[in-house]
Amino acid sequence: MSARTPTAAIVIIGNEILSGKTQDTNGPYLIGELKALGVDLREIAVVPDIHETIAETVTRLAAKVDFVFTSGGVGPTHDDITIEAVARAFGRRIVREPSLEKALRWFYQDHLTDAHLRMADVPEGAELVYDDGIKIPTLRLENVYVLPGIPELCRMKFATVRERFRALPFHLRQIFVDADEGLIADAMTRAQAAHPSVAIGSYPRLSNAEYRVKVTLESKDKGEVDVVCDELVRAFGAEKIVRVE
Repeated sequence: MSARTPTAAIVIIGNEILSGKTQDTNGPYLIGELKALGVDLREIAVVPDIHETIAETVTRLAAKVDFVFTSGGVGPTHDDITIEAVARAFGRRIVREPSLEKALRWFYQDHLTDAHLRMADVPEGAELVYDDGIKIPTLRLENVYVLPGIPELCRMKFATVRERFRALPFHLRQIFVDADEGLIADAMTRAQAAHPSVAIGSYPRLSNAEYRVKVTLESKDKGEVDVVCDELVRAFGAEKIVRVE
């Protein structure tokens, strides 16, 4: 378990996402998984099936964060270009992986096509991460992990590498307030300045009968979160507090 906070970015790839034909579920899934692992997600990019755009995005993000996760564009069809684009991002050539080719020939038997064999092509120097429960490995090149777009496969593939990213967990407290956000803004500003290690968020609800603002406090330092929570509860005033979690 890492003592420092690793950072990550997600690249969702596919014209179908940008056109609205398909709703992305892999992004929200990865957000939840990375948060649970204690990873600080810095950016999510949604890009089309264009080699240059994918490569440029991967290059930019790989230089900024510890881990990049791509989702989509992996398969046998003409628009499955993520592998080539990731290879381009790192200046690697594409090579055919013998173990993958063997597995594909065994699986498809007489129905094997050249399109199927494209799935055995990987960037030179890539790591193939195998797991007992899945025959097709998860691909890593440098700090980029390439995941499928099919949600079930994305989850299966991420599970094979999940524990690589575990770090100290985030701690969250929430204060539900029955008051206008402007009336509690100054107290949050002072608390944020005094406790920079705690991320303070404020989320108004316009049609909620129970509370009007949810204030969140998040940090890897549980003690600091509790201190800020107590300070804000006092600053807001007991009459404004609906509940504290």
